[in-house]
Amino acid sequence: MSDDMNPSRRTLLTGGAAVAATMAASAAAANSMDPVEAPSAVNPDGRFAGKVIAVTGGNSGIGAATVRAFAMEGGQVVFGARRDELGRQVEAEIREAGGDVTWVQTDVRDPAQVERFVNATTDTYGRLDVLFNNAGIFMTPALIEDIAIENFDDMMLTNANGVFYGMKYAIPVMKAQGNGVIVNMASVAAHRGFPNTAHYNASKHAVLGLTRAGAQLAKDNIRVTSISPLAVDTPMLEESFEFQGLTYEGMADFFVTPRIMDPNEMAEGILFLASDAATAFNGMDFDATGGQLA
Repeated sequence: MSDDMNPSRRTLLTGGAAVAATMAASAAAANSMDPVEAPSAVNPDGRFAGKVIAVTGGNSGIGAATVRAFAMEGGQVVFGARRDELGRQVEAEIREAGGDVTWVQTDVRDPAQVERFVNATTDTYGRLDVLFNNAGIFMTPALIEDIAIENFDDMMLTNANGVFYGMKYAIPVMKAQGNGVIVNMASVAAHRGFPNTAHYNASKHAVLGLTRAGAQLAKDNIRVTSISPLAVDTPMLEESFEFQGLTYEGMADFFVTPRIMDPNEMAEGILFLASDAATAFNGMDFDATGGQLA
């Protein structure tokens, strides 16, 4: 580094106010304790201008933040989830901000509904450039012997089968058009064996298996990745913490980055994986745990 790019301590203390201010601003921008804010306006020439994106589980939490982020970056977004009223509300809010979004009520446990969702995307916009398989649930924590069989089955149907169905119906579309990107929602639980969430662990380990199997699609110009958050400020996390008698402040002390993550910063990671800047990322999981898996 040149002297011009590496000011001395004396320079900073005696007249280097402008340099110091620049360095302080840079440090603030890179501060791991200050997550990014949600975009507020559409950039018609953004990273996803002309791209068509489909998002499952897009009516709240990370899904809703990602739908908005894609739309603000110029993308045309179709999103689905189970709760119709909430989905229509998210659709209206993003459209009011200028985003191009379409809501399609979808239950990913049903393969016919996932196929309909993919078809609705291509029928509306003519192609499918990015699929974000985000739909997921988090059941009441319990030890293996105490997990109800129907709860285990529902967890796997939603978190694992839903990802499989999305990939199954999106891949032929992407092969036919000659390119595409799939991003799957994994979790820190895909890398750990937490004793009181075996059903959730199993579903997210399955997501990693599907992601790794998808690496072979590179020959068809299709990339498949996944992302693993830790604790993100979503309604699902709030419900889980309330049930267990936990608080955000208390749990943050146990994390390498001592805070709860924000949906908007997860959205930024997902947009990176889906973008043309991530062409070397394929068949791998993106650690978004703030260092918890280090």
